[in-house]
Amino acid sequence: MRIDVRHHMHPEAARNAGSAELRRDFLVETLFVPGEVHLTYSHADRMVIGGAQPLGAALTLTAPAPFGVADFLERRELAIVNIGGPALVSVAGAAHTLDRLDALYVGMGAGEVRLASADPADPAKLYLVSAPAHAAHPVRRVPWGGGRSFERGTAGEGNMRTICQVIHPAVCASCQLTLGITLLKPANFWNTMPTHTHDRRSEAYLYFDLPEPARIFHFMGEPQHTRHMVVANEQAILSPGWSIHSGVGTSNYGFVWAMAGDNVEFDDMDMVAMEELR
Repeated sequence: MRIDVRHHMHPEAARNAGSAELRRDFLVETLFVPGEVHLTYSHADRMVIGGAQPLGAALTLTAPAPFGVADFLERRELAIVNIGGPALVSVAGAAHTLDRLDALYVGMGAGEVRLASADPADPAKLYLVSAPAHAAHPVRRVPWGGGRSFERGTAGEGNMRTICQVIHPAVCASCQLTLGITLLKPANFWNTMPTHTHDRRSEAYLYFDLPEPARIFHFMGEPQHTRHMVVANEQAILSPGWSIHSGVGTSNYGFVWAMAGDNVEFDDMDMVAMEELR
């Protein structure tokens, strides 16, 4: 297991940051490495994101040093989303099968988590999101389509998409973690525009299903001081509460969004009108 610790910059510092500084603090370039677990620990709401790509042997989630505890789930909850081949995830010895785009919620204190691929020739790619927890909630598998889904956008605006809320109060109980999956339709490119902030929660975006050499231009920063980062397939963005988070791709794509913070209200957003952006 590898872990990277991020201390985010102040919003005023981001106004004058160059591409290298923005990418250092907010972009996670390496998530999925064959046979390994890679984690990034963000001091924004102490959210942890990571990737696991098990091959022949199962990978066990152990508590990294920054947690300061003996077990990964001792004081945390966890969501797992599979964007690869079929996966086998065991929690305290109980097995769960995750097909592509299936998710698994694992509550605080649930026990040891082991991650495996059903077929090493078609390895799973397991996206991990964790946040501190204050109560234990049951383990729950949410298959693709089993969440709260709806269609949004128009062809004229280039943002037709399917949004599926997976870890959400109407679907699956959690402490502070919420998570969903958005898939853009072919020939559609924009996400989250007009954009918003939510200072009560930080967010992470994992972009996936982006063919090479396509790229996403992810917009961040204060609404009147926007910046951008160029993002490749299976890379993630850490978005603090003061920042907008929106993007446009050179191809359609999918993304997993996850939030942690003071509440679990999906609609608790501070909208930013287009004419206010700078």
